[in-house]
Amino acid sequence: MKIFILCGGFGTRLDHQGKLMAKTMIKIGKEPVLIHIIKNFSKQGFNEFVLCAGHKIETIKKFFNKKNSNIIKNEKKHLSINTLIDKKKILIDIIDTGKNTGTGGRIKKAFNKLSLKEDFLTTYGDGLGNVPIKKLIKYHYDNKAMLTLTAVRPKQRYGVLKILRGKVSYFDNSKKKSDVYINGGFFVISKTLIKLIKNPNMYIENEPFKKMIKNGKLYSYKHHGFWASMDTLKDKNDLDIIAKKNKKLPWRVN
Repeated sequence: MKIFILCGGFGTRLDHQGKLMAKTMIKIGKEPVLIHIIKNFSKQGFNEFVLCAGHKIETIKKFFNKKNSNIIKNEKKHLSINTLIDKKKILIDIIDTGKNTGTGGRIKKAFNKLSLKEDFLTTYGDGLGNVPIKKLIKYHYDNKAMLTLTAVRPKQRYGVLKILRGKVSYFDNSKKKSDVYINGGFFVISKTLIKLIKNPNMYIENEPFKKMIKNGKLYSYKHHGFWASMDTLKDKNDLDIIAKKNKKLPWRVN
């Protein structure tokens, strides 16, 4: 299965780095977050990637050109290359899906550009997690889902409040695990979902999700291992610290 990586974000909350390069090109430790993501999939046997790019797409292309990649196709909206990462042959299609396109629009543009007729995996270009991809895929097909997302627990940074008519009625600063889950990305997506994406501005998390929920076709795979998202400069710095302190990165699958 091909891995679609959503690489078009602006990175507006990552200070000056988000203005200079594609968000997924920002380094965690010594490598861009994109390479951390690719290595994790590759270690699990997945070596074909589709980068749904937009903002600062040229920084992604420049990075792979520096790796002395073998260019297969070089069109205005589509660069296809073979490269080596950790001594493994990796096929990468970089698709220009536009600067202001929604996540659903990016997926559909890339899917159509490659004339695909198959199911695929998708992840965000700023999320790291030791998600067992083959188990995720099996769960998806066992449930005959249209889309399966990875559900993760959010990191609670502050005390939890309950407020009643302006007065605090409950306060918990224990940081204990809650029963709340959030969308951690790492999707398995059926090819039939493409029909639900009606225009380039559509976000897959909006109307398509609502329709799948209504039809009972949206499933969640609960992941209790490591997961983190690089949304802010603090997130980036926290991941940097982890990368520098640990020889074995917690987001790498064993």
